[in-house]
Amino acid sequence: MATVTSLVVGSRSKGKAKPAVQRTYRVGVLSGLDFFAPTLDGFKTGLADLGYIEGTNISYDVQKTNFDIAAYDGILRKFVADKVDLIFVFPTEATQEAKTITQGTGIPVVFTNAFTEDTNIVANIREPGGNITGVRWPGPDLALQRFETLHEMVPHASRMWIPYQKGYPIVKSQLEALRPAFAAAGMTLMEIPASNTTELGAELQQQAKSFNKDTDAILLIAEPLLTVPDNFAVLGAFADEHNIPIGGTMESVQGHETLFGIIPQNVPQGKQAAFLADKIFKGIPAGTLPVVSAESYLQVNYKAAQKAGITVPQDLLNRANEIIR
Repeated sequence: MATVTSLVVGSRSKGKAKPAVQRTYRVGVLSGLDFFAPTLDGFKTGLADLGYIEGTNISYDVQKTNFDIAAYDGILRKFVADKVDLIFVFPTEATQEAKTITQGTGIPVVFTNAFTEDTNIVANIREPGGNITGVRWPGPDLALQRFETLHEMVPHASRMWIPYQKGYPIVKSQLEALRPAFAAAGMTLMEIPASNTTELGAELQQQAKSFNKDTDAILLIAEPLLTVPDNFAVLGAFADEHNIPIGGTMESVQGHETLFGIIPQNVPQGKQAAFLADKIFKGIPAGTLPVVSAESYLQVNYKAAQKAGITVPQDLLNRANEIIR
């Protein structure tokens, strides 16, 4: 079993740092997508390392929903009515709602797992403005890394399918980054937009009329459609039936698996956000704190590659943070 190379996020003091003012900070937490829920563990751990002890000088009102945009509004408005000291929120859509609902309230917002491209969340990375800052997903960069890695694993592929949530705002910047890369490689990018499981199945069957198992692959980008297990089960079953490799995010549902995943890890992002929250508690306005970028983490599913008859390049294995055998 390969050694997992841990991501190191920020610097951690040797002792327990104490908040500038001894009081109880109330934090409203909106966990908007189950896929990212462990981010909260990193946030709490990071703040505990900085001297914020739950039940002593900090309390958390944790509200969870799974990509239910309608629920975001009510949760956030309750935080505002309760006059919490800070809102910790993820992912992108929940962050957008938080920015809108907290305008003029003075309540700072710290986000994670959010795209800043084409979302109007921040004015810019260096000076986000308003009452918001956080940890961004470097989405377009990750999309390119995923494309390059899948192309490295299946160099014979001349066409890649990209399924995604129809109308999802963060998809645009990723596709814009990918199109020139596909063109430079002489490859074809095929978009598979869908709103739900039924639409995804129908779109896949439509595309199956022209697929080629020797030249096709499926690339997963950052979007919510395929984070839902039922949806990935449909895609995975289709891919296995037609011997089409999938890569981009690490997924395993009902025996259907991807070849690799490149994704920022949730817990480290939470710890990054904790450092920002600490600065806000100490009096620095959120909008003046530069947004930080999450670091990527490469997992290679060597077992799935072997099962599919794919030879993983040694250089790729050397770069992997984790290898599943």
